[in-house]
Amino acid sequence: METIVLDIGETLVRDDRHWASWADWLGVPPHTLGALVGAAVAQGREATDALRILRPDMDVEEAYRARAAAGRGEHLDESDLYQDVRPALGELRAAGVRVVVAGDGTVRAGELLRALDLPADLVVTSGEWGVRKPDPEFFARVAEASGAAPEATLYVGDHPADDLFPAAAAGMRTAHLRRGPYGHWWADHPDVVETADFRIDALTELVGLVGSPDPDASADEEPKVVRRGALRSVR
Repeated sequence: METIVLDIGETLVRDDRHWASWADWLGVPPHTLGALVGAAVAQGREATDALRILRPDMDVEEAYRARAAAGRGEHLDESDLYQDVRPALGELRAAGVRVVVAGDGTVRAGELLRALDLPADLVVTSGEWGVRKPDPEFFARVAEASGAAPEATLYVGDHPADDLFPAAAAGMRTAHLRRGPYGHWWADHPDVVETADFRIDALTELVGLVGSPDPDASADEEPKVVRRGALRSVR
């Protein structure tokens, strides 16, 4: 691999502060919202559906703006990073790999991430690109930012439908990370097992994958089929 591209939420950044802040805004115990997020994940729904269960008429984007206007907008600091982030990204860059961080997030999230001065060549969010995963245009932008051929680019993420499947459909190699609700719940689903080139439990495993051949491909084989099946609705 020449370039490794990493998702943001539940790949680099823990989401517990995010959901706790929403619980506080809505006036419910954090464990209540956390349980509803887990239920949404298990059903293959968007995690933000948990907010709509609590407030069926909620416009999430409007609520986000209201929180920001009230001085309770996004916050991100070193404590929000998983502990393996800096060691892993540092090792990859030392190995000569281009490191790109590209995932869903607001413009503000991009600013906060860059302020952490991660060992990465580029940090960008969907809000800055104006397109969200799993839109193929997002992964076209990823391919452009990679600076390498798709087959020399590895996309790393926890979410099957937002990370794994569209990255594979774009011709990239993929690593499914067993982390966060989606990463754990769907890790052993047959579509994930079949589609992922690699399955990892920590980002520090990535440096060992640099230069690894595709474990399922040979010059005489057909390209891997990207299956979705029961995971088609997971977002």
